[in-house]
Amino acid sequence: MMAPRRSAAETADADRARLHQLGYKQELKRGLSAVSNFAFSFSIISVLMGVTATYNTGLRYGGPASMTLGWLVVTVFNGCVALSMAEICSAYPTSGGLYYWSAKLAGKEWAPLASWVTGWFNIVGQWAGTTSVDFSLAQLIQVIILLGTGGANGGGYLASKYVVLAIYGLILVLHGLINSLPIRWLSWFGKLGAFWNVAGILVLVILIPAVAKERASVEFIFTHFNTDNGMGIHNKAYILAVGLLMSQYSVLGYDASAHMTEETKGADRSGPIGIISAVALSSIFGWIYLVALTSVVTDIPYLLSPDNDAGGNAIAQALYTTFHERYNTGVGAVACLGVIAGAMFLCGIGSITSNSRMGYAFSRDGAMPYSNVWHRVSRHEVPLNMVWLSVAVAFAMALTSLGSQVAFQAMASIATIGLYISYALPIFFRVTTARKSFIPGPFHLGQYGIAVGWTAVLWVAFVTVLFSLPVAYPVAKDDFNYTPVAVGGVLLLSIGAWVLHARFWFQGPIINVDTV
Repeated sequence: MMAPRRSAAETADADRARLHQLGYKQELKRGLSAVSNFAFSFSIISVLMGVTATYNTGLRYGGPASMTLGWLVVTVFNGCVALSMAEICSAYPTSGGLYYWSAKLAGKEWAPLASWVTGWFNIVGQWAGTTSVDFSLAQLIQVIILLGTGGANGGGYLASKYVVLAIYGLILVLHGLINSLPIRWLSWFGKLGAFWNVAGILVLVILIPAVAKERASVEFIFTHFNTDNGMGIHNKAYILAVGLLMSQYSVLGYDASAHMTEETKGADRSGPIGIISAVALSSIFGWIYLVALTSVVTDIPYLLSPDNDAGGNAIAQALYTTFHERYNTGVGAVACLGVIAGAMFLCGIGSITSNSRMGYAFSRDGAMPYSNVWHRVSRHEVPLNMVWLSVAVAFAMALTSLGSQVAFQAMASIATIGLYISYALPIFFRVTTARKSFIPGPFHLGQYGIAVGWTAVLWVAFVTVLFSLPVAYPVAKDDFNYTPVAVGGVLLLSIGAWVLHARFWFQGPIINVDTV
């Protein structure tokens, strides 16, 4: 439900007054419209990026049925998470987003701890998300170069892991430079990202099936499970469940709309609209794109084989085979991969933007080491130091790829689980501690708020356990699921830091206005 619209002057005054009531001065420039706010979340979700980056995982551990049907399951429950977040965002439109919400909803006694844990899960999840996005882009560029020079079986150039890391570092620097620009430029990149994703998906879903000489049957796309995956798992229910990671990861990052609210006009309306519309459109376009891709999947073992022309990248090999069979050249496949790479690049820009705004708000409340440094705002009204800290942390996280590719792959799981835990915590407090005291904003769910909230919380609890399960039997070092270790590490460190240090000084969000 939405309250009546306000005039532009009333909106500006209301935004300033509401932020003042929440305890903060207006330090960032309000230069984003509702469309721009939506565009940031939509381009960060970037289903072109998410589906492409995790398609190998979905194909190996679940198969076509797990991906296409699993997407529909995830869409329903993700929708509940998004609706609950939108309702809370409308009540508390601040850059802090989730950790601020937890502080306000957990009750006075638990507010500091709730805020602390939520904030650290969110910022670590965001950093891991940026790492997985930009490193996936670096790997895709490697594949594009490989196919463009003849493929693995035709003498093509296969970059080493050190070259891939160098490409990744360059991408991060470019994203840092772009995020150093004023908000009006970032708004433009956000809109470009949204347009690129929509246009790219429409082109690919029409082009790929049209070019393909051989296509998978409808039965294969919606009912085939990859039980012969060499992982020792044959139970279809287990395979379906583990394969949900691809769908869950692909629609992630929509908390960006909340983190951009202090730069958005009519934030208590535009923020919720950005969250809901980004998730809804991403779910629709993502499923269409996923089905189109899966329609050219006809030989799963070959697509996943490291000995194919694309070096084991299933989507790249499927496209390469499709165009080669039709035109006896893979140029079309390289062009399609270029479209996907463009979406990934624009997604990475938005990821750094969201990271920096969350870090800016968290340090504004003194929660990060050297908070006074990360909270500084440049003359362009951009948290410049936090932008480059996000770049540095993301690069450091990717160094794990030099030691173990399996360990690095856990970044996608850390991003997914870390962010969703930070999404679920304020919702949990909304439906428990603050069940009767919660005062909704212009957007609210009315009598359905509690039911939708509980559904969201239980779903996040379910996928947290699910994505921590073994993905192969017997469990070996090369197949070990590092997700519970990594996520448990974040929980242990945040709680440990709280017990030993932070509980003596961190009180949650700090008021930085004279009166509220």
